[in-house]
Amino acid sequence: MSTFTIILLLIVMMLVVFVLGRGLVNMMRGGSGNVSNRLMQARIGLQALAIVLIMLTLWIVQNGH
Repeated sequence: MSTFTIILLLIVMMLVVFVLGRGLVNMMRGGSGNVSNRLMQARIGLQALAIVLIMLTLWIVQNGH
């Protein structure tokens, strides 16, 4: 189970980096503020999910499941 959560965590962290990059590119090009706002919200949600997955992985590893 911890292998699954680690892989899932890596995927979520890559998504965070991807969304952050898209947001930076959008801001550098002078893109829409609405798009930047949606990307920022998506990044925050993905970061929250990553934190939950980190805590879940640590709990699983600590309890030996």
